[in-house]
Amino acid sequence: MTRVVVLDYGLGNLYSVIKALRHEGGDVVVSSNGAELEDASRVVLPGVGAFADGMRELDGRGLVEPLHRYMDRGRPLLGICLGMQLLLGASVEFGHTVGLGRIPGTVVRIVVGAGAKVPHVGWNALVESRPWKETPLDGLQDQRPMVYFVHSYAAEPTNAADRLAEVDYGGARLTAAVARDNVVGVQFHPEMSGLVGLAVVRRFLRG
Repeated sequence: MTRVVVLDYGLGNLYSVIKALRHEGGDVVVSSNGAELEDASRVVLPGVGAFADGMRELDGRGLVEPLHRYMDRGRPLLGICLGMQLLLGASVEFGHTVGLGRIPGTVVRIVVGAGAKVPHVGWNALVESRPWKETPLDGLQDQRPMVYFVHSYAAEPTNAADRLAEVDYGGARLTAAVARDNVVGVQFHPEMSGLVGLAVVRRFLRG
């Protein structure tokens, strides 16, 4: 079984994430201890809530440097929702906050056309921003994959090549997934996205 560490920094929907990982064969360890990352073959950074709170909790628990060391070794990491946003360079949510900086770019407030509401809540279809081959979205290219979102802020990567998928909402194209080297982030919740979400989890564990 693949040993996967789910980081608990006080802001994650851990139960559903753990259930999805175990369903797909992951040997899950939930931890707030950065030392656990040393022997991990996969790491999941979940999260719900505000960007500044997320970075404060990661820093306060001594997880920032262990995360960077883990990613620097080229091992796979999956960020989910807030966990994806924290991978970017900064956010403007409640003021400017510096992020982990693994994906250059900024997290900004969603701006949509008349008739659409923020936050973006509910099911929406993923669209390729670049080929999904050899990513956790591989295998979904020939469908119209529907996944579940809950967010008021969206990532804007500096480099178009880092945007893996997007979604059309209220006339705006929002980043739905990012990827660079061994690091992948999804704005949607795979643990709440049915069979499509489980396929993403499975591909992350086995890829």
